[in-house]
Amino acid sequence: MIEYFKMSGSGNDFILIDNMDRGLALESPGKFARALCRRKVSVGADGLILIEPSETVAFRWRFFNADGSEAEMCGNGGRCAARFAVLKKIAGEELSFETQAGIIDATVRGDTVKLRLTEPRDLRVNQAIMLEDRSFEISSINTGVPHAVHIFNNLEHLDVFHLGRMIRYHESFQPAGTNANFVEVIDKHTIRVRTYERGVEDETLSCGTGAVASVLISSWKGLVDSPVNVRVRSGEVLRVYFRKKDGGFQDIYLEGKVKVIYQGLLWDEAYAEAG
Repeated sequence: MIEYFKMSGSGNDFILIDNMDRGLALESPGKFARALCRRKVSVGADGLILIEPSETVAFRWRFFNADGSEAEMCGNGGRCAARFAVLKKIAGEELSFETQAGIIDATVRGDTVKLRLTEPRDLRVNQAIMLEDRSFEISSINTGVPHAVHIFNNLEHLDVFHLGRMIRYHESFQPAGTNANFVEVIDKHTIRVRTYERGVEDETLSCGTGAVASVLISSWKGLVDSPVNVRVRSGEVLRVYFRKKDGGFQDIYLEGKVKVIYQGLLWDEAYAEAG
């Protein structure tokens, strides 16, 4: 049986497994992740995080979405991974870890985790794309993974699943696809965000890299200043810090609470079909 933690970062929930001894040898980790992340018939989660040894920093992670695809980065997952590493005594409260998006720095203070993210890239503002014969103004940026951002006046009754899915698969963002974020600006230091996540293929209660992308695009448009409180679908609040520089941003941090939901043992029945 395999020990695991179930953790939540502002409503994004993850399965975390300590594989520092590489005792978990998987022929198909994506298939394993897909089996475990099924809700109601297995543990259920937005993603699986494997914590493995690194030659340069505290640990290396492998992150898998619920559909089994491997992602470069996940902000809320990164915050969970940092607190998990402290709880398991893999690292101290000031730590760095390795992702496909680069080295991520983290500070853990109890149940609050602050990540320093890699600098964003591929900033594009005010692209006009057609969705069901209507033109939408979309901006995009990669904050570890690709994000599209559209600003609305009111998010409450927005069909995030339908509109987000069209953006996620739009030809402008192929072949990798994109996450889709919908933003309502409350004031200079507060926004609301709803996100359709690639790999989960649905609206999630929170998306850390999506919160950062939404803040940076809003800042580029002159709508917000650092720091920005981001109200996510779960009702929790993330805080994003940043500094503008010529043509972009630097010193980008994501901060918020992380909860340990439970700790348990996986029986092979939870992932038998993963082979």
